Amino acid sequence: MVEAARELGIPYLTLFAFSSENWQRPSAEVDFLMRLFHRYLVTETKRLMKRDIRVVALGDTERLPPRVRQALAETVDATKGNRAMTVALALSYGGRQDIAAAVRMIAQAVHKGELAPDQIDEHMIQHALTTDGLPDPDLLIRTSGELRISNFFLFQLAYTELYFTDTLWPDFRERELLSALAAYQSRERRFGSISPG
Repeated sequence: MVEAARELGIPYLTLFAFSSENWQRPSAEVDFLMRLFHRYLVTETKRLMKRDIRVVALGDTERLPPRVRQALAETVDATKGNRAMTVALALSYGGRQDIAAAVRMIAQAVHKGELAPDQIDEHMIQHALTTDGLPDPDLLIRTSGELRISNFFLFQLAYTELYFTDTLWPDFRERELLSALAAYQSRERRFGSISPG
């Protein structure tokens, strides 16, 4: 999926790889996923470098196993100068947790007298989120036939177009990505206004 998006010239791709709620899954499943993440990070860094792809991490990465956390940090560091595309890996990420952490950060600034409550606006909240520096998504593709966003980017999805597919994530390939993009291109994005003319 990363390579297909890179070929299509998509500048930002976020993969919701593991939610904060996924820690509640059976330990064998969690262990398998962590091994999978570790293997991906170790084996794909050279390819990411060759394709000029930067990796950033979102979420509570401190909860990740040490070897996954280390591999993630090494990949993020190795790719930080790449500019053709940014891949954000949401690992141990939850939208509510992201908002709560942002509110705590802003509240601390108010408590220290560095900020007045009437100075708080949506831009300040946006900059306090873990996604600071990334644009809000244009399109969210929800796989597996689920019709929910599952605590993902609750603040950032305000004007994101949603696309739902029955295809399971492991089976989601370039053909499905192209179908999602075609559906997106057929939509009129108004961001709260009305259609022109």
